[in-house]
Amino acid sequence: MNNSKNSSNNNSIVNLTPHEIVVHYTEEGDHVSLHIPPSGDVARVSITSREVGEFDGIPLSRTETGEVKGVPNPQEGVLYLVSAIVRGLLPERKDVASPGPLVRDENGQPIGCQGLVVN
Repeated sequence: MNNSKNSSNNNSIVNLTPHEIVVHYTEEGDHVSLHIPPSGDVARVSITSREVGEFDGIPLSRTETGEVKGVPNPQEGVLYLVSAIVRGLLPERKDVASPGPLVRDENGQPIGCQGLVVN
């Protein structure tokens, strides 16, 4: 894992998504935009969908998830940044987080997220 966000207290955030994540928050009254580059490793889960019936002619399907792969074992002082789907499938892991609510620019385009969501 090459790229991570390191803080002054030796904690780090390792981005296990394929995208840069920009986290917006306020620190001591100032707006902060923290850019967390992808580490190069990606946490993934397989998702399959199968048709289970129909309702008034509309196909209905059920989504099934497989095993989560690519999330290292917990390490002291490390927070792993993953997708919301991956985080939700690991409710016992307190060291995983996903992007918070979207932050949009004046044109409605996503430019980042408000904080991070943990289990």
